[in-house]
Amino acid sequence: MKYAVGKWLHNNPDEPVLIISELDDEQWETRKVEIWANGKKGFADALHEVGGTALGLEPWPDFNEINTDPQFKVELISKDDFERHWDERLSLEGA
Repeated sequence: MKYAVGKWLHNNPDEPVLIISELDDEQWETRKVEIWANGKKGFADALHEVGGTALGLEPWPDFNEINTDPQFKVELISKDDFERHWDERLSLEGA
């Protein structure tokens, strides 16, 4: 497993600005937390979709490829950092 945070630089209030994902060896999302600019949050795993968040329908591309797009900034985070966000999902709006 690897853990990533993606910052999405945009002004669309209907889309998240942070995407925090647990990825398997083929870069498929197994768990995800999303955060919108207005503070709205959502999460998803194989059994749950909360707050408008769902697991991706395709694996994540290579991070270098993602980072060539100026509206995205993706970096690896530690498992502990991901787990902190995941544990906080229970306090998310709509959870």
